[in-house]
Amino acid sequence: MSELAFALFDTAIGRCGIVWSGCGVAGVQLPAKGERATRSQVLRRFPAARESVPPLAVKRAIDDIAGLLKGEARELDHVAIDSECVPDFHRHVYDVARGIRPGATLSYGDIAERLGDRNLARDVAQALAQNPTPLIVPCHRVLAAGGKMGGFSAPGGVQTKLRLLSIEGAQYGEPMLFDRLPWAAAGRRPA
Repeated sequence: MSELAFALFDTAIGRCGIVWSGCGVAGVQLPAKGERATRSQVLRRFPAARESVPPLAVKRAIDDIAGLLKGEARELDHVAIDSECVPDFHRHVYDVARGIRPGATLSYGDIAERLGDRNLARDVAQALAQNPTPLIVPCHRVLAAGGKMGGFSAPGGVQTKLRLLSIEGAQYGEPMLFDRLPWAAAGRRPA
């Protein structure tokens, strides 16, 4: 892997970190408990990274991540990822996950099916648990079967996943009782 650099930046959910090389973004760190903890997490994951001023492409990624976390419609598919150290299967999983638009979700099984074998759902979940670039690879948009949350390995766990989905306006889980009624599906209430 080429030389690594990192920067911390403010978002609506706290101070995040981003790590990059000459090949693209190598890591994203969601907020930990304060700036010191976020910096420690970045350096634990990427001990060779040195704090630096982000180049223009990384600055654009930072701006889009911050916008997305404020609830703005932002896409991150333009962000180049340094996947040199990512296993091939994980890379395929991440490619599928990157296609999930804000506000939408897929299940681990859906991704496995798109990879050609629905029986790989657990492998998909394990690959996403090791995702080095959350938000850019939107693993928070991937749910367990039946709309259940599944896990989330970022700081804050499932609560962070719920918060990210909420910011994006995602619909997840089983429909509520009244959502199943014909008037609710049409978006109106009876008089």
